[in-house]
Amino acid sequence: MFTALVVEKDDAGATHAAVRSLDDDRLPAGDVTVAVEYSTLNYKDGLCLTSGGGLVRTYPHVPGIDFAGTVETSDDPRYAPGDQVILTGWRVGEVHWGGYATRARVKADWLVPLPQGLTTRQAMAIGTAGFTAMLAVTALEDHGLAPGTAEVLVTGAAGGVGSVAVAILAHLGYQVAAVTGRPETQAYLQSLGATRVVPRAELAETVKRPLEAETWAGCIDAVGGAMLARVLGQMQYGGSVASVGLAGGAALPATVIPFLLRGVNLLGIDSVMRPYADRVRAWSRLSRDLPLDQLERMIRPATLADLPALGQAILKGQVQGRVVVDVRA
Repeated sequence: MFTALVVEKDDAGATHAAVRSLDDDRLPAGDVTVAVEYSTLNYKDGLCLTSGGGLVRTYPHVPGIDFAGTVETSDDPRYAPGDQVILTGWRVGEVHWGGYATRARVKADWLVPLPQGLTTRQAMAIGTAGFTAMLAVTALEDHGLAPGTAEVLVTGAAGGVGSVAVAILAHLGYQVAAVTGRPETQAYLQSLGATRVVPRAELAETVKRPLEAETWAGCIDAVGGAMLARVLGQMQYGGSVASVGLAGGAALPATVIPFLLRGVNLLGIDSVMRPYADRVRAWSRLSRDLPLDQLERMIRPATLADLPALGQAILKGQVQGRVVVDVRA
């Protein structure tokens, strides 16, 4: 038997989530069975806990797009009982039962080893959000970003991706401007290393001019929409924007002028289907370049029973930092 947060859909189309005990034979097919210790909460999890957002195909369903734990059994030679592992992405928690359970069964290809220096709890404080943030930082650096230039902008900075991005960039020596629509998060963002906090209203609307003053050396954007369009026109020559989210909308009301006249790069960051080598590189850097004391400041502990309410809250933009779920509690 194992314990899981199970989401079911009734005949009227409404979903309901509850903690239940299930037989092991309910686990999906896979090469590796993992005793899950911790999971976390992402925007996608909020969708899967509520309406499904078009992500969940069949019910009953166990959400949780991330988990970390210890291998119990393995049919793959890459992993043995006792190995500590991390899973993010691969549509686990969406089309495949995920990490909101004390046991999970997945394909070995979807796992990466837990890096030395990290615990499973810390790995889930990082989770998909932190993994995505590191992919974004790496992409910006691969396109020429280096400390000592102008400020790097982080939008949606008080959220999961933004919080980790601010901490990583500050640790690496960048001057970080953090954008938020929640003034009460200013002290939190400064504690992570933001050199200044930019009110969301300053960047929330498009302007008629396709180019503004060259302001930002780079940007990690979790918002999209009008804010991303505005930021593109403020990038320094040759600067890059790493696009990681669409909290402000999927439309992009921009022109091609920043790309043609300033050589701006718009870099798409996908974390779901990322190849294994990229994953190992990112997790290795996270174990070195993310200060663990800063990570601790982001953590909000939770249990499986807390998740239905937290799922609603994250969809409303009411979750700060990183929720770490002890699935055994």
